[in-house]
Amino acid sequence: MLVAAAVCPCPPLLVPEVAAGAAAELDAARTACSDALAVLAAARPDRLVVVGPAEEPGRGPHPEGARGSFAGYGVDLAVRLGQDGEASSARELPSSLAVAAWLLERTGWAAAPVEGLGVGEPLAAERCAEVGRSIGAAAERVALLVMGDASACRTLKAPGYLDERAAPFDAEVARALGTADLAALGALDAELAYELKASGRAPWQVLAGAAEGAGLTGALLYEDAPYGVGYVVATWS
Repeated sequence: MLVAAAVCPCPPLLVPEVAAGAAAELDAARTACSDALAVLAAARPDRLVVVGPAEEPGRGPHPEGARGSFAGYGVDLAVRLGQDGEASSARELPSSLAVAAWLLERTGWAAAPVEGLGVGEPLAAERCAEVGRSIGAAAERVALLVMGDASACRTLKAPGYLDERAAPFDAEVARALGTADLAALGALDAELAYELKASGRAPWQVLAGAAEGAGLTGALLYEDAPYGVGYVVATWS
């Protein structure tokens, strides 16, 4: 059963080496992510599953020890998901899971074995919920680290330019994540999320499926839109 969850954004800019001179702008987000991971550790899980958006090559399971890097962003920095596993020949982690691996390394995660799951943007809400239920049933005490960004259309300089639908969408996402509103997350409009470039829609709906029957309560730790992209940090416990 799901005993705790943390929701974090997944921009590579969370990694200071990638952000370089702009690193300080996301200090509050990094602190909130660290606080969220502490909630996961305190729940004493048997297993931690990291779920994040992925393009087709990175979709599916990634075992403990899988490697990732930020070389594509011009930074010579490698990360590993959890502790060393038998994953020397595994596929490279997608960007979202590489950011998660960096967060886990940064906080010295050692509370439970870790595995990753990359999910594709097209995954339908019902299928997301099914995946979540299977994750929740996989161990007696499961924790989830759910990576994903809200809209990328909050300002004129945002990656997706300005879309007036973005702020209301992000506000509902933050409310649902901050209150563990499973129905609201399950009802997120996949087409609208796609148009607003919200990468977190499918991972959040996986979380909603995993949390069915768990009786968790939510807390919103961070909500902002630096660079015109909505970032949310929340915990469920």
